[in-house]
Amino acid sequence: QVQLVESGGGLAQAGGSLRLSCAASGNTFRVSAMGWYRQAPGKQREFVAHIMLGGTTNYADSVKGRFTISRDNAKNTVYLQMNSLNPEDTAVYYCSQNDGNTAYPLYWGQGTQVTVSS
Repeated sequence: QVQLVESGGGLAQAGGSLRLSCAASGNTFRVSAMGWYRQAPGKQREFVAHIMLGGTTNYADSVKGRFTISRDNAKNTVYLQMNSLNPEDTAVYYCSQNDGNTAYPLYWGQGTQVTVSS
């Protein structure tokens, strides 16, 4: 059973930065693509970024150039570095472990709140 635990959320000012981490249990991290999604109040969960095996990354247009996803296979951890934050980035951020090397989430973390003040 895979468990994903996010950390690093909190309060930031507009223009600031936060770094999210997601630690995965189990032995399938190294053979799985990983992703980050977010859900703002009253809105549907939306894609933020994912990183495939081999390091290929993909980002939502709204975060491109500001957010960076990375992974450390030795630590079973995926990161999301968020720079130049703005209030529209306020949401609960969820980590996903995908179905093999695909863009399809299979497991979800519990989420971590990110709040950006203007």
